[in-house]
Amino acid sequence: MFSHITFGTNDLERARRFYEPVMATLGVDQPFQLPGTLVFGELAGLKLFILSPFDGGSARPGNGAHAAFLAPDRRAVDAFHVAALANGGSDEGAPGLRPQYHAHYYGAYVRDPDGNKLQAVCHRRYDDAAA
Repeated sequence: MFSHITFGTNDLERARRFYEPVMATLGVDQPFQLPGTLVFGELAGLKLFILSPFDGGSARPGNGAHAAFLAPDRRAVDAFHVAALANGGSDEGAPGLRPQYHAHYYGAYVRDPDGNKLQAVCHRRYDDAAA
């Protein structure tokens, strides 16, 4: 449904210290390097870009916007939340079931150091093995 998501940052190195360990908990690699930009995802597929805004203004999080990343299992959701808090993020919703979405929806919400809202979510039943 989408190609990529871009978040602005006011401090690329601070963002790097946050995103590299957080995305690693989900098994998401950096497929290539771009000057002034962090890139996570697949070489020819879905990607997340973190960069300073093109207009030169300050980066600001969107009101009501967030990106949800698929986690292979509930342990990865838990690890995402721990890594985010340990690397400058803030809690927006501890790991747990969200049955209002569906019976097996397990997610956690955080904000990155620039205030962007992120989520890790697993849709598997607890006893399903990660592939």
